[in-house]
Amino acid sequence: MSKSSTEPKKTLSLLAFATLLLVAFLMGSNHVAARIAFNNGLDVSTAVVVRSVFTALVVTGLIYFQKIPLAITSRHWKLLPLIGLVIGVQSAALYTSVAKLPVSLALLTFNSYPLWTAFWAKVLYKNAPEKIVLQLMPVMLLGLGLALDITGTASGLGAKAQWQVIGVGVACAMLASACFGLALVLIQFETKGLDGRVRTASTMWIVTLLAFVATQSMGAFQWPNAMQGWLGLLGLCIFYASGITIMFTVLPKLGVVGNSAILNLEPIFALVMAWLILSQSISALQIFGAFIVVGVVVRLGMRKN
Repeated sequence: MSKSSTEPKKTLSLLAFATLLLVAFLMGSNHVAARIAFNNGLDVSTAVVVRSVFTALVVTGLIYFQKIPLAITSRHWKLLPLIGLVIGVQSAALYTSVAKLPVSLALLTFNSYPLWTAFWAKVLYKNAPEKIVLQLMPVMLLGLGLALDITGTASGLGAKAQWQVIGVGVACAMLASACFGLALVLIQFETKGLDGRVRTASTMWIVTLLAFVATQSMGAFQWPNAMQGWLGLLGLCIFYASGITIMFTVLPKLGVVGNSAILNLEPIFALVMAWLILSQSISALQIFGAFIVVGVVVRLGMRKN
């Protein structure tokens, strides 16, 4: 095979760009649907169980029909349960944040994960953060502060009252962000040679098991109490599984390399959908902060393009 046939495309085709936007839309829709379900009786742990088993079945089906070799080494077997545990905590924490904050703000806070990725890479593998990460870190934090209205100026509540309203949701989103950053680092350094679909399927099965045990230890599943809740549950499963499926099957065939930063437009899609569907709105200053955060994350994602 010639060198030219194996090199990734250096320009992003219209189809690839549209597909990336579709994935970002699906992921944002997943969280809006989750909020609808939570507003109608569904609890977080039940949502994590159902979404994870649904996604695991879909991706496992892809592996079977596409005849993807498992190629799981003994080291993979040792690390995959840890990655599954981290992703399980991240999923529960992020959905909890979505249940307590406007969806767009929960996702924006979660999108600080590139900073956590740099932190974990330094702590665990002695990888010094890139200069651009250190340069953009204060810009991202500034944008996040504006988006969350940490001073309570936009809401008129004042800082103390504002944090009483958003504190738990922000803490859960930060925990989710820290966990996701850790998972990305572990995946990068500890699962080399493992197909992404195999890793996703195994991770989702592990998350399903852990979430099921957690749910049963707390009592039982808590299902939606209204039709809107059931539709929200169905939506979060379909949107999440569809997004994951497209990422692992369609995007590689389109030659998308270094352009995955476009996926970080998810909070913007969520912002618009939450406004249209959930009547959630934020101030102009918060929207400005949101675009700062998204801009920084996109820039970080494109730095190796």
